[in-house]
Amino acid sequence: MDFTIVGALIPTAELLPLAIAADELGYHSFCVGDHVVDLESISTPYPYEADGSRRWGPECEWPDPWVLFGAMGAVTTRLTFFTSIYVAALRSPYQVAKSVGTAAVLTGDRVRLGVGAGWCVEEFDLLGQDFASRGRRTDEGLALLRELWENDWAETDGEHYPTPRLTMKPRPAARVPILLGGMTPVALRRAARYDGWVGDISSTDDAIAIATRLREIREQTGEADRPAPTVIAALNDALLPADFERAEAGGVTDVMTQPWMYYHGRRASLEQKIDGMERFAKDVLKPLAGG
Repeated sequence: MDFTIVGALIPTAELLPLAIAADELGYHSFCVGDHVVDLESISTPYPYEADGSRRWGPECEWPDPWVLFGAMGAVTTRLTFFTSIYVAALRSPYQVAKSVGTAAVLTGDRVRLGVGAGWCVEEFDLLGQDFASRGRRTDEGLALLRELWENDWAETDGEHYPTPRLTMKPRPAARVPILLGGMTPVALRRAARYDGWVGDISSTDDAIAIATRLREIREQTGEADRPAPTVIAALNDALLPADFERAEAGGVTDVMTQPWMYYHGRRASLEQKIDGMERFAKDVLKPLAGG
């Protein structure tokens, strides 16, 4: 079981110190979310809250993930990084490939790309991207990323991104894992087709159900012999080592956490955040590792 520090809704100035602490304490990954802008007024309901309201206020900062990961990679040695979630369809896939690929090179191939189709119509409109076609464009864009990252020359005849013969450098030296978010049947099929799934806050049983469904999809498509899919979730009912062991046995591979929440609450200072990470490493990470 791997553990990820969640950098969402945290002041940008605190993120590098938290990454350094995570690297030293044995956490596996660091993740952040993605918005280009945060509009004052929107009509689109936020899909992960029952009342449709956003979890954050206008004071929340949304640093560019790939710039941030490049900086984090420079001050850490083993920590890996991923987005939860990056809305690739808000951008040209060429720009996505360039940003992610450069971050992969700068970090020594320590990045994973977590992608979602996106939910905020107004943000798509502002950036001049069609909302209705975002799923089809995500599918085509992800395939194009693989072409750009893994071949000396890429050339495609896609509906949305027809690409003349070209090359893009620098390219990652290792394969960049692609993880998909979302709960719809289409999103889960994408996750099974690529490297796995990255989710939101969920119960352990719900996360295990996702892991089971991904394995079923791969069996149905003749891909059961592939490595088990990555399944990343923020478990809202796991606290003790035994809880995480049950999740791992059910196919959950990574847990996203803000461990200071257990010890100091939502308004923890930077010092309290690091203290919470230290205590969680002692209480959970070390016992799970057999220490």
